[in-house]
Amino acid sequence: MAIIRVAGYVKLAKLWERNAPKAIEYQNDYYSLKFSDTSKYRLVGVFIDITGKKEIYNRPEMLRLLHECEKGNIDVIAAQTRGYLAANTKEFCYLIHFLATLDKKIEIVTEDDNYNINTARNIDQQKEALQKMACDYIALNPQDYLDWYSEVKNAIFDLCGDA
Repeated sequence: MAIIRVAGYVKLAKLWERNAPKAIEYQNDYYSLKFSDTSKYRLVGVFIDITGKKEIYNRPEMLRLLHECEKGNIDVIAAQTRGYLAANTKEFCYLIHFLATLDKKIEIVTEDDNYNINTARNIDQQKEALQKMACDYIALNPQDYLDWYSEVKNAIFDLCGDA
């Protein structure tokens, strides 16, 4: 059985900046504990943005996470809530499409009480429904997605150098 490589992602509000070390320690401990009890999963990192920026291309840790996904180093992105992944419908749909078009498909798992996402288990064909939603949303303004994609790719390159 192959080990599933998991990355945790958290986007905290800017007000957490004054308590950043404590917040970062808490999130690292949370994900370490969550994935410590299994031989099926290996936590490869926790990516934590503390910012008021909504756009994915303005969140350095999300960009690092996407870069690791592009390189094939991540199998699953785990987040406590969908809101950590994207601030609004546009960013969420664009992120879903971005991940779905990578060579290596990335699963998403959230812990939201209502409407949690788990494309790995894919109950009720959730993965396909999310991808269709993203494609339908992008079809409304394809150029906007292309502009967003370009912003993300440029930001990854600026941050990581080999996007």
